[in-house]
Amino acid sequence: MSDGQIAQPLETDRPTPFDPPVELRRRAPLSRLAYPDGHLGWVATGYSVTRAILADPRFSTRRELLHQPVGRERAIERPTPAEPGIFPHMDPPEHTRYRRLLSRHFGPRRVAELTPTIRRYTAEALHGMADGGGPIDLVASFAMPIPALVICELLGVQAEDRQRIQAATAVMNDLDSRAEQVIDAVTSITGTVRGVLARLPAGGPSDDGLLAHAAATGDLSDDELTNLGMVLLATGHLPTSSMLALGAFVLLTNPAQRARLAADPERAVEELLRYLSILQFDVRRTALVDVEIDGQVIAAGETVVLALPVANRDPERFPDPDTLDVTRSATGHLAFGHGVHQCLGQHLARAELRVALTALFEHFPDLRLAVSPAEVPTRNHMAVYGVDRLPVAWGVIPPDHPR
Repeated sequence: MSDGQIAQPLETDRPTPFDPPVELRRRAPLSRLAYPDGHLGWVATGYSVTRAILADPRFSTRRELLHQPVGRERAIERPTPAEPGIFPHMDPPEHTRYRRLLSRHFGPRRVAELTPTIRRYTAEALHGMADGGGPIDLVASFAMPIPALVICELLGVQAEDRQRIQAATAVMNDLDSRAEQVIDAVTSITGTVRGVLARLPAGGPSDDGLLAHAAATGDLSDDELTNLGMVLLATGHLPTSSMLALGAFVLLTNPAQRARLAADPERAVEELLRYLSILQFDVRRTALVDVEIDGQVIAAGETVVLALPVANRDPERFPDPDTLDVTRSATGHLAFGHGVHQCLGQHLARAELRVALTALFEHFPDLRLAVSPAEVPTRNHMAVYGVDRLPVAWGVIPPDHPR
């Protein structure tokens, strides 16, 4: 390689459940990366470099141009162009058309209207936990259902479909899933969306959800509506669910920070987003032309993995970045990305995290882990990081409780 760097594969092992991989922390802000399919690309770990790439229109998110940095089974298969409606893997102006259609459904005003719904589903989850008694799995009982039920209501999907959607999304998120498993998972979700569209009344706008409003515009084909719904269902709950569980986990291991949560939930959520940054390996861009960044040239056709968890720990941007401080101002973090592809659902995710985490610790002030932190299984093999289970308890502490 002309720059003299030796390309290394992506390291995924984390030293603790809350810290990025050590090997990535040791890398330069922009360094060579060896991809499983033989591609020689890059990984960006520095905050300023990562932010610059996210904002640069000379980099593409088109699926057929991207290389997969982990998960050999899926990495060796070259992806096809995104089907109509799968806007996250499109560049402007196609991407812009879909974003413009969807933006008002995820904007601050719409999220404010949805906040009572978030509170209702949160209260139901908390009451279910209390009725069942502890110990329970906080992922299954709390973190998973709340965002899934909210996105289902927003789109007009029946609540009873949410567990099937969750199962299919987990398969899509698993980097070890085989291609046929991913296809089956996508088919499952698109089938749910088609069912919603088939039940819509003929003619005129409807108040039954985002999909009904999108269909009423007459601007989208059936395939576009189906794929749009699939994308929103697949991406509209898992990241928030993962943040809810991981956020609760880190606060349960840090009582001093947990005690400060209620004083300023908005600031605390921003710090949790920065500190935990759950999008591990799937934020990627491919250069459309040769681009010089940080004194190095990323050649046309080369893919860059944007290591958001590491960029959000850059000491040049965030002082003492490895310390969780829910009183700090973490504005400017990249947990939701940056630029034209910044997460469409960021306002909704913030509201869900503020409402749910605050209510959780208000309702169960003595909530604690039911196992040692080392026994909590993490999702290192997932595109969206998190924990598989989070056993918690409350009330009387048994003599054999891990301390």
